[in-house]
Amino acid sequence: MRDHPHGEVSPDPQIWTGRARNRVQWLPAIGGVACVALGIELAVTSGWTSGTAPLIMSVVGCIAAGLLILFGTLAFVQVAVRVDEDCLEVRCGHMGVPRRRIPLSTVVGADFAPQVTPRQWGGWGYRWRPEQGTAVVVRRGEGVVLRLGDGHTFTITVDNAEAAVRIIRGRLRPDKSGVAR
Repeated sequence: MRDHPHGEVSPDPQIWTGRARNRVQWLPAIGGVACVALGIELAVTSGWTSGTAPLIMSVVGCIAAGLLILFGTLAFVQVAVRVDEDCLEVRCGHMGVPRRRIPLSTVVGADFAPQVTPRQWGGWGYRWRPEQGTAVVVRRGEGVVLRLGDGHTFTITVDNAEAAVRIIRGRLRPDKSGVAR
């Protein structure tokens, strides 16, 4: 279920990159393809005698449900995290959508989470829970928890999360007392 490359080396030493993958997400995607195929099959070889309205509703329903399942699952098969001098960027899926850019100037702290699970967040994907904040969860395992200046948190499951936390903490600007946040 997990693929751990244990951190990636960027050609630019000022940039840290990390990934996390979940191969189990491909199973629901196959279900989405099956729904689309069923919709196409109904449209092409239908022998329905009850009218065209039920047939059209069935075809459109199968294709729409299949596409929602397919794109909803493929968007969270993997996550890529990039930390540079100014911001942390999170890209989901193979196309990088959804994407979130968090300026490091808005981060007040970063913590290592040794065990983040989809159960804690209500499943895989881009999640929001009032008591916990926002998260991108693609698999069970280690993660980075960012504490933002507006009081919210943002959690990302990513391989080599401890290194990401060290890099982020090193790039946080000191507050007025001279202590890094």
